[in-house]
Amino acid sequence: MDVLDLSRWQFGITTVYHFILVPLTIGLSPLVAIMQTKWLRSGDTKYLRMSEFFGKVLLINFALGVATGIVQEFQFGLNWSEYSRYVGDIFGAPLAFEALLAFFMESVFLGVWIFGRGRISAKAHTIAIWMVALGTNLSAYFILAANSFMQNPVGAVYNPETGRAELDGMTGFIEVLTSATTLYAVLHTLTASFMVAGAMVSGISIWWIVRALKNNNEVEAREFWKPSAQFGLKVLAGAAILVIGSGHFIGQHMYHIQPTKMIAAMGIAESGEGHNLALIMTGTELEADNIVSLPVPGLESFMVTNSFSGEDSYLMGVEEVQANFDERFNEVYGDNVDYMPNPFIAFYSFRIMMSLGFTSLGLSILGLFLLRKDKLINSDLIAKVFVWTIPFPFIASSFGWILTEMGRQPWVVYPNFEREGDLTASEMMHLLTENGVSQNVLSAEVLISVVTFTLLYLALGIVWFRLIVRYVREGINPADKLLLEDAHSADVTEDTKLSFAY
Repeated sequence: MDVLDLSRWQFGITTVYHFILVPLTIGLSPLVAIMQTKWLRSGDTKYLRMSEFFGKVLLINFALGVATGIVQEFQFGLNWSEYSRYVGDIFGAPLAFEALLAFFMESVFLGVWIFGRGRISAKAHTIAIWMVALGTNLSAYFILAANSFMQNPVGAVYNPETGRAELDGMTGFIEVLTSATTLYAVLHTLTASFMVAGAMVSGISIWWIVRALKNNNEVEAREFWKPSAQFGLKVLAGAAILVIGSGHFIGQHMYHIQPTKMIAAMGIAESGEGHNLALIMTGTELEADNIVSLPVPGLESFMVTNSFSGEDSYLMGVEEVQANFDERFNEVYGDNVDYMPNPFIAFYSFRIMMSLGFTSLGLSILGLFLLRKDKLINSDLIAKVFVWTIPFPFIASSFGWILTEMGRQPWVVYPNFEREGDLTASEMMHLLTENGVSQNVLSAEVLISVVTFTLLYLALGIVWFRLIVRYVREGINPADKLLLEDAHSADVTEDTKLSFAY
């Protein structure tokens, strides 16, 4: 493979691994903050113990997330220096805010939260975890703003003298942070992260309900793990609804700004009206004969245009979109560029993401039903189902990211036709992926780094998994179990509960 392919593989491997860790940190930090706040307001120590238990899961995840995230930054300068030269003025601005503001905020206050327990007041300690949650989500916001510029460049102009895109002052920076693409991406990603965290909290808690009942400890199951499971399931259900809703509007938005991505994802082989929803692609090419559709007339057109039939339901097919790009960019790239992304990857990434999202919503509703009123789950099979479905939101988020990035190909900076419609191709901001790769890097060098990072990340992944499993299996400590039993059997005052906790 050449430098381009190896660099793409390296960035893809490191990004997907990093993005397995990121959503859990984004979603779990506010949940831990909510748990601790519920304790501070009610004095009920079970909420403090929840924040401690899931806070340790957060710490394990955060440590590995930071380590893998640093590698991402270096790749922009090493493997993608031409890309960095082209859009560094714009892309670097939100990343600088992420590092100098958000990352330092979450890191500093995470230290305060870890080492401040018992040394600062309960209120200050709770504020610290809320600042961690704020910093984590701000970090996600700035990174998504930078990525959204690659998807739909705004707030900048192309300078033909320097051959670079330049930020259009403070107004341009604000436009980068507040563009529709950025806001949609932030909403969709953050709610997906809450799905990941909700699934983790509920899956672990349901597993422990069954285990506690097996050990004849109904008090622990009922007083600690059941409220924890219900909290996680409610978060999972609410977040799943928001993810599905925001995903619908993102799809419509993407069809207008990145038609190649959505045509490949939805499986629209031919232009026309009233497209049915494509379910299966039997080959690797996007052709009408390879698509098996659901027999509901116009459903796919409705998802994009809100119309089942007629002129309003018209969707472009592969040939029409390719012809439009050929006409627009022929003067720059000639007529031998395939502007469509890999249709097989885009098509099935889209469906895996959606199917796992709907499945997670269904499981959250099932879990809440099983835990209604005074019910407890005592089935090993059900517990295993919820444990084994913890990865569903993780996988859905990863495939959503794969669709976002690979669906943008062959562009590393996708042209913005809506904003720059009157400009010629040579005057617009756009950059093919092949033109963004570093020119002075050898294939052997990239290959060595790809193998090294893959093996290193594999080892880190094993460590992460074993640490999480080991800690989860330990559960809450015996002293906390006795406290739960005492609180259940005796009239413990709020002041006494607070003194137990701090």
